Amino acid sequence: MKALQFCATGDLAALRLADLALPVVGADEVLVQVKAAGLNPSDVKNVLGRFPYTTLPRVPGRDFSGVIVDGPQALVGKEVWGTGKELGFYRDGSHAGYLALPIDGVAFKPKSLSFAQAASLGVPYTTAWDALQRSSVGVDTRLLVIGANGAVGRAAIALAKVLGAKVLAAVRRREQAQVLQAQGIEVLVLDNPQTLGEQVNEVFEGGAEVIFDTTGHWLPAAVPALHTFGRIAFIAAPLDGHVHLPALALYRKGGTLVGVNTLLYRCGDCAQMLNQFGQYFDQGLLPAPGGFQEAALVDGLASYNQVNAGTCTKVVLIP
Repeated sequence: MKALQFCATGDLAALRLADLALPVVGADEVLVQVKAAGLNPSDVKNVLGRFPYTTLPRVPGRDFSGVIVDGPQALVGKEVWGTGKELGFYRDGSHAGYLALPIDGVAFKPKSLSFAQAASLGVPYTTAWDALQRSSVGVDTRLLVIGANGAVGRAAIALAKVLGAKVLAAVRRREQAQVLQAQGIEVLVLDNPQTLGEQVNEVFEGGAEVIFDTTGHWLPAAVPALHTFGRIAFIAAPLDGHVHLPALALYRKGGTLVGVNTLLYRCGDCAQMLNQFGQYFDQGLLPAPGGFQEAALVDGLASYNQVNAGTCTKVVLIP
């Protein structure tokens, strides 16, 4: 089978197109013919050596959709999707023609989604779902999503609306705000971190009950925008991993920080999440995703470079 593989880290040039044998499945595993595979920034960082627990040689890729072609007879032919911490790090991942993984690591793909659409959702939607669930977002929760134009931000807004939350989006550029406003979403344009609290209080009197910072750069500024006993969820941090947090102000508000990291969840855990919110697509409650770019797996290195350069367009690789 054709697959992307790297035998060293530190340079994307280490990624190559290889001819590999089909994976051999064990008694408690399935073999999936990959129809589409999402390309995430974490996949790029993996090849660049940012994850010390990655074992080599390795096929990267966390997100996938496809068809089970080997395993228990009752599952053969089923259309599935999935993601998880094993894939691409210490187990070969989805940027290949075929993928072997534990039986509990696959969820049935929503019928209303194409393979490419389903493959574009794994990491962004499980990240957003985990953030909303662990931050107790529900009906009428006043939620601020910072970085709402990114894949995780868009997922958080869509899922929060299904949960019945009152959503306020925050972006850096006015053209980004206009796109969201055209979708009926209330938006504020981020300017000076010191004025974020005032901006949010103009919409949510007393502050937001939950703030989801998908960028990692607005964590200190989020504290003044937080309601009493509010929660701040975040998924990233500056490159050095440190922020100057106004801890006294957070303490006085009884605030809580929620770190969100989907690399803590194995494929089986992620499959449970996919089953939880995947039903919303077939029920017509979640819109089918669009705006992503399909690219051939054989052109994978160019796609990796594109993501590394900072594109906001979601890339889906097609074997």
